[in-house]
Amino acid sequence: MKTNFKFLAIITFLGLFLHSCSSDDDSPLVNAPVISNFEYGEGSTHSTDQVAYKGSDIHLEAEINSEATVSSITLSIRAHDLTPGDGEIDWDFEQVFTDSKYLAINPTFHEHIDIPANIPAGEYHIELTVTDKLGNSTEVEEHIQILDFITLSDISIDTAVVRGDDFHTEFMINAVNGIHNITVDVHADGVTPGSGEVEWDYEEEFEDGYHEQTEVEFHEHIDVPVTAPAGEYHIIFTVEDEDGNTKEYETHIDVTA
Repeated sequence: MKTNFKFLAIITFLGLFLHSCSSDDDSPLVNAPVISNFEYGEGSTHSTDQVAYKGSDIHLEAEINSEATVSSITLSIRAHDLTPGDGEIDWDFEQVFTDSKYLAINPTFHEHIDIPANIPAGEYHIELTVTDKLGNSTEVEEHIQILDFITLSDISIDTAVVRGDDFHTEFMINAVNGIHNITVDVHADGVTPGSGEVEWDYEEEFEDGYHEQTEVEFHEHIDVPVTAPAGEYHIIFTVEDEDGNTKEYETHIDVTA
């Protein structure tokens, strides 16, 4: 009897063990979230061109398919080998989104991220990571070009001029929103008028031939009065677009007698 009882106990234990293993094997696995239809671009137009502009915002949107409830969505934006210029700063953005609209199954991610105006233009790296409540996570990595609304190139400006003559200025302007006007400001740097000389402080606004253009060559000749004191003068070119964005270029010119 004792032998039979032990045999039955062993059989029962093995049956329960095998059933337990079978149940574990049959339990469903929860897959990591899937990120699809990830789009991004200029915020004001919900563009998908993967281009945005300094001082504006980026529109980002993605569909998330998740078998378990989402616990967080992390977005990071970082410069790709860019060196800040004068007056510019590094932009290293990261934000974790735990809004109730995202703590769900199959949420849609949709955000607008402000872009500082004083960062370098160029390529930026975007990373979107979705994590569910079981600890599963998925990430996507993309790139976006962040540009200036206004760019100046091929700049050619005289560095010296004889008073009573004129100096030549020339450069290309690309303005996404169209040019409103171009202002040229010339003023002396510590120059004191002598006998028969008159202080020269010049400012002029140019619109004719430039207004509403998105790509144009600025080409002008600025007259220097014969009575202007000789010395170094500071020049500021300011391009304003139709949305009020501005771009400045500064240089110096020597006025000689």
